[in-house]
Amino acid sequence: MDPRLRPIFNRHFTADLYGRMCRLMDERLETPRFDFRLAESPLFLPPGLRRACERTAREILAIIRRPEILESCRGAVPPRYDAPNIDALPHFLAIDLGIVTGPSGDLEPRLIELQGFSSLYGMQLVQGEIWGEVAASIPGMPQRFTSLFSGLDHDSYVGLLRRTIIAGADPREVILLDLDPASQKTRPDFHATARLIGVRSVCVSELKREGRKLFAPESPGSARMLPVRRVLHRVVFDELERKRVTMCFDYRDDLDVTWVAHPNWYWIWSKYTLPLIDHPAAPKTWRLSDLDRIPGDLSRFILKPIFSFAGQGVEVDLERSVIDAIPEERRREYLLQEKVAYAPAMIAPDGTGVKAEVRMMFLRPDDAGELVLAINLSRLSRGKMHGVDHNKGLDWVGSSVAIWPEADRGTD
Repeated sequence: MDPRLRPIFNRHFTADLYGRMCRLMDERLETPRFDFRLAESPLFLPPGLRRACERTAREILAIIRRPEILESCRGAVPPRYDAPNIDALPHFLAIDLGIVTGPSGDLEPRLIELQGFSSLYGMQLVQGEIWGEVAASIPGMPQRFTSLFSGLDHDSYVGLLRRTIIAGADPREVILLDLDPASQKTRPDFHATARLIGVRSVCVSELKREGRKLFAPESPGSARMLPVRRVLHRVVFDELERKRVTMCFDYRDDLDVTWVAHPNWYWIWSKYTLPLIDHPAAPKTWRLSDLDRIPGDLSRFILKPIFSFAGQGVEVDLERSVIDAIPEERRREYLLQEKVAYAPAMIAPDGTGVKAEVRMMFLRPDDAGELVLAINLSRLSRGKMHGVDHNKGLDWVGSSVAIWPEADRGTD
């Protein structure tokens, strides 16, 4: 989007340049293949828009951390998953901002979703650094780029990530927990996390329990079990429900582990929170059960299940029959949200526009009272939605990262 850098990139773009980025991702993440598409370009985020994204993300954080908001959202946690010992704030926060054309004609951010759950904090550092290297190799480009906020560089970001996930524990007693990690689309991030801070991935089915303690294999296939002190929690609950996985613990158990982030935040800071956010960048959102009357013109709205993942169940071209088919007792599980008109603002080399979304990603170590805006993730789209599954068969779409010249740090 940066008018200084986008034309330079587009003039020099080749299939070889894109292939180089993909090869570097494969090499550094030790991944033989990606199950999602890597976009052909980074998002060059200009200073003004970057400041607007930062300001919006921080203002939304200030709203959702208000005691009355937190108290209202505790009811989002299903009783069967209500884990004890929740902390005052989560270790992670991701705020998704869609890029739109504002009333003045300038590009502006709009809130799409948020989650108090670990996103791709390892992979995005690697992807940002690779795109920075590739962009710097283009004649006329700045020589150093960053994808980091808050004055962070590589070392200080990795240090912040390590303090958040490992804290003072023995790294061998810290695990990344998911369902069959080797088969997850996000396994490149698992590899990055292992490479950057030495935390291994473990399937929930591999855990053993003795009293309040959990144990995990020292390495894949190992018979030696090590105690687990901290759990980087990557389990998505709707996948857990679908697969009906047998586990050695119940989330309601008082276990001798520290959750990173505590599982309750998956529910508390989520789409459940959206109707409570009053901010100029937040589209109007209602829980379906709270509406006295369904709007007559549904073309201006989308319907979202409150607890779904990767865009599952979202109705973009909404018809009244879809709403009518939802039983009254289940309407509290759905949101009606004003549509966000993404701007096709990133111009591809063929002159066509691509829509963009930027995920603003925060971190908080145990001993910190505040969440730190640290890094970002970007998704490029030509489809009706931004999920990878909604852009199949298209080019200039997929997973990416916003970068900007390090010389622009003074404009943060």
